[in-house]
Amino acid sequence: MRPGPFYRCIYLVLIVSASPASYAQETAIPRAPGAKVTEVSSPARYSEPSIAVNPNDPSQVVVVYQGGPAVQGSANAEYSTDGGNTYTRAEGTRDPNWRVQGDVTVTFDNKGHAFLCYLAFDRLGTPSYWAHGAGRNGIFVRRSLDGGKTWEKDANAVKAWPTGHEPGLQFEDEPRIFADNSPESPYAGNLYVGWVEWQLDKSVMLFSRSTDDGKSWSTPQQVSVHPGLPRDDNGSLGGYLQAIGSDGSMYAIWDDGNNIVLTSSLDGGRSFSTPQTVLEVGPPYFGDVPGVSRVEGFPQIAVDSSTGPHRGRLYICWSDYRNGDVDVFVSSADSPAGRWTAPVRVNNDAIHNGADQFYQWMTIDPKTGVVYVMFYDRRDDAADRKTRVTLARSVDGGRSFDNYAWTDTAFQGQQNTFLGDYTWLAAFDSRVFGAWTENAPPAANAPQSAGTRNAQGAGMTVIRAGRAEFPK
Repeated sequence: MRPGPFYRCIYLVLIVSASPASYAQETAIPRAPGAKVTEVSSPARYSEPSIAVNPNDPSQVVVVYQGGPAVQGSANAEYSTDGGNTYTRAEGTRDPNWRVQGDVTVTFDNKGHAFLCYLAFDRLGTPSYWAHGAGRNGIFVRRSLDGGKTWEKDANAVKAWPTGHEPGLQFEDEPRIFADNSPESPYAGNLYVGWVEWQLDKSVMLFSRSTDDGKSWSTPQQVSVHPGLPRDDNGSLGGYLQAIGSDGSMYAIWDDGNNIVLTSSLDGGRSFSTPQTVLEVGPPYFGDVPGVSRVEGFPQIAVDSSTGPHRGRLYICWSDYRNGDVDVFVSSADSPAGRWTAPVRVNNDAIHNGADQFYQWMTIDPKTGVVYVMFYDRRDDAADRKTRVTLARSVDGGRSFDNYAWTDTAFQGQQNTFLGDYTWLAAFDSRVFGAWTENAPPAANAPQSAGTRNAQGAGMTVIRAGRAEFPK
């Protein structure tokens, strides 16, 4: 959750419908092998999921997401003990000390412990200008020792403003957590969190690390050198994401205007190189996707840590509308200072066809080195509203991508549907795990009587988790 649209959606009445159209009837792309999609939440105002698989025990998968039946947002978790075939709701993820929890992400470390990271606040400042009038807020991490089934009661603060009256009060936003799991890394077991901090006159990127299994966190350091604008909109800094190489090298990116910048750390997050522009892209925010309140093209970065032929290659994935409609792109380089390839279009529908592909997420299988990208896909609807989920796969180092249908039915949003600001994707040993938001089935949004919208059902969404398995 970037709090802007989440905050605004409290005041919006969302009208949602779903399409019964079958993916197999309307598209020629093949179904992802072993595809299975599970509805992991009941209908409510849910969004922005993250998913992780335990590298020590791939039967353990955890999905986290924000929101709930009430206006107040919560951090929610579902765990699987059978490799993503079924999921069970975890208890104890709601933080009673805060009114709202959001921007949830999850990771497993090299010990098999799961970590839930989230921001928390009671209220927001001026809309989109969060540092102005900001109340108490912070970024927190909680730990699970049993694959996400139970979570420790006490959360550890990465950075917090516990009263909202501290001098120099800022607003911390969009945290994401990562773990160094490489047995070859001298920093194996380290945890890292990066996020954007909104200040009255600028936005900056901050970073913190933990070397004691998430119990304590280093004093946040600023890793950006060029300040962004202070509003949650184009011109700000946003979309922190990082990747960790097999030797512990860390690479972090974010959007800075119409550029993606990259910094690296070779000492486990103690220090960082000066960020450099690596790719020129379109504006990261674009609001003209029909039926969605806001769409962002924030990038992801991944590094091939496998023993395959592309070991060490870096990949960056993003979306923009350079072709008129929104498309998904990948560029790669053999080193952070190397030459980045011309953008490769990931979605393989006809160019300039007016169909949007958006909210992509990329990952690399650490066992095989295969690159996977997931995205919302509207290629089969001339009205650009019916939305499915497509999984793309590259086995040639990001030079080309095959597209696969992951969902069978389309959903359709209306009146500024809030799908959140991101999806998530993970892969391990040829199994791929995705998590995304869809509009709830029509029954959840049906009016109670003519002309009356069901207050408990209007604008409802569900979180779905997908699994696919490719031949080894």
